[in-house]
Amino acid sequence: MNLSERVRNISPSPTLAITAKAKEMRKQGLDVVGFGAGEPDFNTPHHIIQAAAEAMQKGFTKYTPAGGIPELKQAIAEKLEQDNQLKYTADEVVVTAGAKHALYNLFQVLCEPGDEVIIPVPYWVSYPEQVKLAGAVPVFIEGKEENQFKITPEQLEAAITPRTKIFLLNSPSNPTGMIYSKQELEALGEVCLRKGLVIISDEIYEKLLYDDAAHISIASLSPELKANTIVVNGVSKPYAMTGWRIGYAAGPKEVIKAMERLSSHSTSNPTSIAQYAALAAITGTQEPLEEMKRHFAERRRKMLDWIGRIPGFKVFPPQGAFYVYINIKSTYQTAHGRFANADEWAKALLEQEKVAVVPGSGFGTKDHIRLSYATSLEQIDKGMERIARFVQG
Repeated sequence: MNLSERVRNISPSPTLAITAKAKEMRKQGLDVVGFGAGEPDFNTPHHIIQAAAEAMQKGFTKYTPAGGIPELKQAIAEKLEQDNQLKYTADEVVVTAGAKHALYNLFQVLCEPGDEVIIPVPYWVSYPEQVKLAGAVPVFIEGKEENQFKITPEQLEAAITPRTKIFLLNSPSNPTGMIYSKQELEALGEVCLRKGLVIISDEIYEKLLYDDAAHISIASLSPELKANTIVVNGVSKPYAMTGWRIGYAAGPKEVIKAMERLSSHSTSNPTSIAQYAALAAITGTQEPLEEMKRHFAERRRKMLDWIGRIPGFKVFPPQGAFYVYINIKSTYQTAHGRFANADEWAKALLEQEKVAVVPGSGFGTKDHIRLSYATSLEQIDKGMERIARFVQG
């Protein structure tokens, strides 16, 4: 059978590929340390699991509205007002099968063939593929390393053409962990408003912050920006609920309704019991989240300490998420007979030292690797010791 051109043009996810490779090696009995996973290693908090169990016992196992149950939509609206100073009604919120699904639906309902979507580099691996699946064209702007991988308003303005439709913003960033300040957001927002761009703001890591860093939603900066922004978020990262697949978007009612219509003909609805679990996550105790953050902060310190001792590694301490994005150019150019790029270096590291990292090519750069510290201190010590040995030859 002949596959469609749009599917043939999709690149596989490097993060999922490296995680799958590490799991396969473990099945073979090899002691692999995995720094690739983009998910907390903790189990979902007990009160959330209990809420799902109670929902099943009560018979909440049927179809729900395509855009989510009213109670969850209302809870999300209240969360956005309390945490982000954004006032939405419940019908300006849509619940989706993960934040990835929200993003996919957004590109489908907003993009016409040939429209351009501006994506800062480094970027999350699925952004370009989702844009291409919508028939649109990803346009990349390099976030300079000297500017902590963040783009400037001058760069944004220079990239805009008559075909530009959307500016995609991710703060805190995957893979860099960097956060845009209020002043930086205001400057980018001014360009978007002047040029008539829609802003999609991916804020999935907003609750995982370090060293007194603050997250600000660009939609909260003015009524005009709110009217031109769709905020995307979810419960996967803050509540260790990656497998439950619940995300959401909030924005102008006509966009939200279009997303619901699309879901009604694709997924039907987000999983019913997962929605009740998400309701418990958002409205219940936040202590499990705070406990996870304490562990992530400790692991972050541990990994940064190791990185500081490895020759040739350069990194900005991440302000959010649970990744470090390391420039290894001087290392891969000198180690073990010189590698052409970080991909070759990462492949050799996995084969020789049994440590899985994600090379930067999946995020749009060739000189970097991403390491996740969503793993135990013991695994961090073991893996970083192996990396140090590999680098030092």
